[in-house]
Amino acid sequence: MKLTEGVCVLMCVRSPQSIQEVGGYVLIAMNEASVVRLGNLRLIRGQTLYEEQYALLVMSNYNRNMTSVTSGVREVQLSSLSEILRGGVKITHNHLLCNMETIQWGDILDQRNPSMQFKNDSFPKTCERCDPVCNGSCWAAGPEHCQKLTKLQCADQCSRRCRGPKPSDCCNQHCAAGCTGPTNTHCLACTDFSDEGTCKDICPPLKLYNPKTHHLVNNPNAKFTFGASCVKACPRNYVVTEGSCVRTCSPGMFEVEEEGVQRCKTCDGPCPKACDGIGVGALINTMAVNASNIESFRNCTKINGDVSIIKASFTGDAHYKIPPMDPAKLEYFRTVKEITGFLVIQSWPENWTSLSVFENLEIIRGRTQRAQYSVAVVRAKHLLWLGLRSLKEVSAGGVLLLNNSQLCFTRTDQWTRLFRSEQQIVSLPGNAPPNLCEQQNRTCDPECSEEGCWGPGPEMCVSCRHLTRRGRCVRSCHLLQGTPREVQVSSRCELCHPECQIQSGEPTCSGTGPDQCTKCSHSQDGPHCVPMCPSGVLGDGDTLIWYLPR
Repeated sequence: MKLTEGVCVLMCVRSPQSIQEVGGYVLIAMNEASVVRLGNLRLIRGQTLYEEQYALLVMSNYNRNMTSVTSGVREVQLSSLSEILRGGVKITHNHLLCNMETIQWGDILDQRNPSMQFKNDSFPKTCERCDPVCNGSCWAAGPEHCQKLTKLQCADQCSRRCRGPKPSDCCNQHCAAGCTGPTNTHCLACTDFSDEGTCKDICPPLKLYNPKTHHLVNNPNAKFTFGASCVKACPRNYVVTEGSCVRTCSPGMFEVEEEGVQRCKTCDGPCPKACDGIGVGALINTMAVNASNIESFRNCTKINGDVSIIKASFTGDAHYKIPPMDPAKLEYFRTVKEITGFLVIQSWPENWTSLSVFENLEIIRGRTQRAQYSVAVVRAKHLLWLGLRSLKEVSAGGVLLLNNSQLCFTRTDQWTRLFRSEQQIVSLPGNAPPNLCEQQNRTCDPECSEEGCWGPGPEMCVSCRHLTRRGRCVRSCHLLQGTPREVQVSSRCELCHPECQIQSGEPTCSGTGPDQCTKCSHSQDGPHCVPMCPSGVLGDGDTLIWYLPR
């Protein structure tokens, strides 16, 4: 039996005698039984530590009345324990405990200067001596309880543990807690991972480098890391990610199900987070975004429901005792990509000239509408442009831009191309007249196409007249000059790979990959530019292959 987390012996484990390995720490505390038996425990990994210091703790194992100790632990039988990979030992306030002072802890602990805390009690107690065959080190009386030395007795030739004092008794470098023979299949436990009884420092990776083709190929013998083991498949209740079985995905990833297997996928931008909108779920009785609910929109990428911002959002509502909302918190909407209902703006901060907090909004589905409109911006008199540069679709419902006296950069056709139905309409009365916008030079950037724009500047174009560079319209790419160097892919300027050396007078690359450089900045491995030559790559038969630069 192997455990991968902290253990509270006797209080938390039904059959401690079966435990051979603990991933975290072992805590033996507040027990009154005279003997604690963990006779098969060989290894404590210390992956998590008690008080961030200790892997083994034996504390306060006694019961006392007003005048004396009436009961408590006399023996902690850890007769097979031979290695603690990480963390120290704390043994305090065990008034009846024997033999801890006989243990040679330097043989068990596997790191320099571990935390050690011992408090020897002066309380009178009767202890049996170690058996003569134990050479003075034992966990309890009897030859079966001698400390098993696997480090201090080793010959100088041994790099880690051993099974005896001879040079031929050395354990393999991947062994922990001792061994029965010289190879990595004879280990009592593995320092890193066990692959069907063979100790390794890593599990067989998902992909291997093929030196003949200079490509990464799928490894038919790939396995996943699961605790200290290599497994062909993760347990059903775990998630697969990057060759490992995990309980939860790392930050920047989200969990999806693929062919019955839960996997972690890298998020494209902020990880998806669906939130209730106005009129849905927790906000079903709410009229608008305000100070009482704005925090619920933090980090949302999808809003199931509506977004409605009205005058009371900023002035507060005395009747419902809602204070004014800080306009700066509208920044929470910058992560939103989808609104399933409608977007209504009836009030906007005076010093904000655009709806730029919605610049990443891609789709408004219009499943709910306000008076047949799914987009409505009304009487925002300080608004100069919309700034909805990422908007690609308005699935249902019309668009109303009404009485926004300074609003320019509005055209009917820039909305109709977002519609999915002929029944959808656009209404634009009462906004800034086109001739006034032209007189004030509030028109689209020259790099914008005839499809218009969402505001001033080349990053606000609906589409580009020439080329686009990461959301910005440009006349040309940095093919022969300028930094960073680029390559033209269709109508986009894409970056050359970082390992491409900048060229003068000729293109730096023909594509975006490391195999499409004109010349490498550092080293070349087959067709690929790399920061350094690969070293120690597994070849056929697990043979290490080494490469040298030339």
